[in-house]
Amino acid sequence: MTGMPSDADAPIAAAPGQVRLRYLLLACVTIAVGLAVFTGPLPLPPRVRDAAGDALWAMMMVWWMGVALPQLSPIRRGALALGLCFTVELSQLYHAPWLDAIRATTPGHLVLGSGFDARDLVAYAVGVLLAVGLDRVSTGVAPAKAV
Repeated sequence: MTGMPSDADAPIAAAPGQVRLRYLLLACVTIAVGLAVFTGPLPLPPRVRDAAGDALWAMMMVWWMGVALPQLSPIRRGALALGLCFTVELSQLYHAPWLDAIRATTPGHLVLGSGFDARDLVAYAVGVLLAVGLDRVSTGVAPAKAV
């Protein structure tokens, strides 16, 4: 066994346009839920709101990877999304006036965040795992077999 993903990790064959549309819709729904969490109509404690928002942001990134790279397996898209999430979070350790000005806007804050928090990395991992799991279950991708 080489540790490489098996055919069980391959996505179910479908027309690329249909696959991209599915992920686009998932991204839009996730954005709507994330905005509901972010704007506060739900009575959530701030820490729960923050963690849920970060997990939803990571899920959204998995769906955008599906739009951009539908030919990849859910696990590979999840790995790319997690890498992007971690990169954005780590970028919050860098502060330049122009970048902080972007982060001070609502769109900039939603996309780039504002300050590094290691707990966000855990929330991103949870969000990616949930999205990959949902993707694998909903597309009929067989679970990985134990070795």
